[in-house]
Amino acid sequence: MRNAGSHKRAQAETSTGTVVAAFGRHYEVDTADGRLRCYPRGKRSSFACGDEVDIAAAGDAQGVIEHLHPRRNLLWRSDAFREKLIASNLSHIGIVVATEPGFSDLLISRCIAAAESQDITAVIVLNKADLTDRLETARKQLAPFSALGYEVLEVSALDGATSLKASLSGHRSILVGQSGMGKSTLTNALVPEAEAATREISTALDTGKHTTTFARLYPLGEGWLIDSPGLQAFGLAHMTPDELVESFIEFRPHLGKCRFRDCRHEAEPDCALLGALAAGLIHPRRFEHYRIIRSEIAAAKQANPGW
Repeated sequence: MRNAGSHKRAQAETSTGTVVAAFGRHYEVDTADGRLRCYPRGKRSSFACGDEVDIAAAGDAQGVIEHLHPRRNLLWRSDAFREKLIASNLSHIGIVVATEPGFSDLLISRCIAAAESQDITAVIVLNKADLTDRLETARKQLAPFSALGYEVLEVSALDGATSLKASLSGHRSILVGQSGMGKSTLTNALVPEAEAATREISTALDTGKHTTTFARLYPLGEGWLIDSPGLQAFGLAHMTPDELVESFIEFRPHLGKCRFRDCRHEAEPDCALLGALAAGLIHPRRFEHYRIIRSEIAAAKQANPGW
């Protein structure tokens, strides 16, 4: 009887919530009764912003994460030996670039591949569009993506980024990108109460200084928005070769049409992807991105066969 009573009390003290911040081995979780500072049970700590979890109260606004609800998707990055969970249960990902500092179009392809593999809608956000002297250069760099149908929103965080708010409102979204692109400033524009920290970019190095050090979720209309730390790398070691090639949407009409079933799309005769590349149906830069990422995945799997 004593054990049964204890079990009933434990059940009564359990509540469901959403992880709204993740740092190290502790998390902030919003529940119907308020926000709790929570810790995982045991040594394993593998939760992400957006996760829906069951919490056992532990007193003093603290709790223990007892159970993870099934995820609709998971955005994460990995190399040969490490993985980093970024966010879960997303509908949209806003890939933030800017007219300055310079940005990596390869990183955009990486983020899109991760999004496509998890059925997340990718939107490219060109921030600092008010800096017109670099606007055309940025537009040209983004042209291969807009030609594929990916939405490119030109915004200025200083002017409120109203078009971005309209695009993301009601959705479950995350902003990702390199440091210095203005993600935190955009978050402040979209969610004024966020008061996310911002910092001036380092013009001397043409790169940004990290401002956000952990992911945090903010309510946005009927949905929510996650601001995430700046990325300088976005490894996809966890993806299989088939998942990678499928994540390049312009490749899909040509898959399965190569002469050889195990075609690596390198120099094999009658390769459908190489034929599409030669015919101008695949942008050379995107094909280069595919080859770079594929080589990295292969090297990671060789270094760590556990993948």
